[in-house]
Amino acid sequence: MGRARKEQSSPPRATLLDVARRAGVSRTTASFVISGRTDMRISTEAQERVLHAVRELDYRPNLMARSLRTKHTRTIGLVSDTIATEPYAGEMIRGSLATALLSEHLLFVGETEGDATVEKRLVQDMLDRGVVGFLYASMYTRETRLPPALRGLPLVLLNCVTPDRKVPAVLPDERAAGRTAARILLAAGHRNRIWLVGESPAGVYAGRERRLGIEDVLGRAQLSLAGTVDCLWWPEPSYAAVREFLVGGPPPSAIVCLNDRVAFGAYQALAEVGLTIPDDVSLLSFDDSDLASWLRPQLTSIAIPHFELGRRAVELLLSGPPAQGIHRVAMPLRERSSVGPPVVAAVTG
Repeated sequence: MGRARKEQSSPPRATLLDVARRAGVSRTTASFVISGRTDMRISTEAQERVLHAVRELDYRPNLMARSLRTKHTRTIGLVSDTIATEPYAGEMIRGSLATALLSEHLLFVGETEGDATVEKRLVQDMLDRGVVGFLYASMYTRETRLPPALRGLPLVLLNCVTPDRKVPAVLPDERAAGRTAARILLAAGHRNRIWLVGESPAGVYAGRERRLGIEDVLGRAQLSLAGTVDCLWWPEPSYAAVREFLVGGPPPSAIVCLNDRVAFGAYQALAEVGLTIPDDVSLLSFDDSDLASWLRPQLTSIAIPHFELGRRAVELLLSGPPAQGIHRVAMPLRERSSVGPPVVAAVTG
């Protein structure tokens, strides 16, 4: 039993001294090469030997030991409401983590579920462990007030923004995504009877921005939305609202749903009244969740770039004092088969 455990144990981790010995240089020289120091007179041949030894030995620097020497822990804290337990936005954490590791930083992740007391304690615990900067993240794009515990600390907001816009924030470019949606419909030939489904009051940041982008492009073409079918951003309310709308009047030419869950409900309502996508009605959406590719026909959707949001936020935090204001990340279009040309009315003699 003891032998089996011994055989399965991992090989010892290579040290800086191992690298130096393999390369035939001093430990100090190996350290300078690995850290990228260019102010030392180290021959090109010696540098190549060190880097070759690093690859051979799969050497990774010991961040904890380095932090004890430099008094810099190279750790970042990510404080969120619910994104750590929501698979939909988990890519934000993955993007943050991957980028932190590329810069030889660790990422501590803590979730508060919106509880101010938990949030305060979490921030203080991270500070006690030597965290050098923070990402403050939100599951849904929204305006937020900065927690007192984070004021004055190196900080980047992720998927949220303060009302005064003074704290650097990384957000998806929702308004540009709305413009993309409108351009897709115009390119397919839709001009009239374009309806928006979902709620977009001022307090719903993503809905408001998406609508403004749609209206901007339509307005430039001297067109406008035919109207809005108001409903919560979930399948059941969407199904009920769209079903009632379809029964009460002529069908739309195209529907823009404010997220994929809304689109799911709209799909069901259209099918129940005998309308097919995209032959009778074109439909597109936002978020590009798993639902988008599973629906039939597959749903054209404009993606939230979760991974890229996390990556950009860490880059800003580690690049020095980041510029104030909003740093927007483009939302990529995922074109599928739910958008087609408008139905041409039959001409009678």
